[in-house]
Amino acid sequence: MTQTLSKPEKTKTKYTITWEKLPDDFKLPDDPVENIDQPLLAAALREALELAGFILASMLIASNFGLCAKVNDKTVVKAPDWVYVPSVLPAEPGEVRRSYTPNAEGEVPAVVMEFLSDTDGSEYSNKPTYPYGKWRFYERILQVPIYVIFEPKSGVLEVYRLSTSGEYELQEPDANQRLWIESMGLFLGVWEGEKSQRTGYWLRWWDENGNLLLWGAERVEQERQRAEEERQRADRLMAYLRSQGIDPDAI
Repeated sequence: MTQTLSKPEKTKTKYTITWEKLPDDFKLPDDPVENIDQPLLAAALREALELAGFILASMLIASNFGLCAKVNDKTVVKAPDWVYVPSVLPAEPGEVRRSYTPNAEGEVPAVVMEFLSDTDGSEYSNKPTYPYGKWRFYERILQVPIYVIFEPKSGVLEVYRLSTSGEYELQEPDANQRLWIESMGLFLGVWEGEKSQRTGYWLRWWDENGNLLLWGAERVEQERQRAEEERQRADRLMAYLRSQGIDPDAI
């Protein structure tokens, strides 16, 4: 399901960008998440990747986590609802990573996601001046290759790819209404159902062969069904042997 909600206008503002790790005494914003859906959606995305063995120690996958850059001598921090960085430098022994500065601490994020809420639509903000809009920060400053915007209530999914001109372009889904995320080798799409006592639309992963990456509860149910099918096959075999006058217990 794809629909353009409100792509921001283009601007030509220039920036001087410095990639510096935040000092330990820098006070990060401590704003609460806007609703209960956001952490559930983010956790579900990670859970499926983890169970599929996708996540490596060299990666950074986080939610509501600060991405940083110094732009025109001012530190800017944005916290996307979900972020994937393919390769980061190891943290120092005992260090708890509080934020992430691309280029200074590893690669530029390959994917950032924002889940729309009932606020002012800042996910589409192209504000060209400090503290900058989210769209502007991801597109022009960090230059994140894939920007995902998802509206949980309606299930509208938009995937934008950074073009060679340095601007985000809306991608068209395939026949299954999924979008290929090349850096991850996975499809991203919308699934409707229940998880964690929430019924509605979810973002899900599919592999290159179209197989859904399962959550933990789905894997348990899949194993239960497999065991039940094996039991039924065994029961049918024993019944057949008895019908032929063979005692299966004597075999």
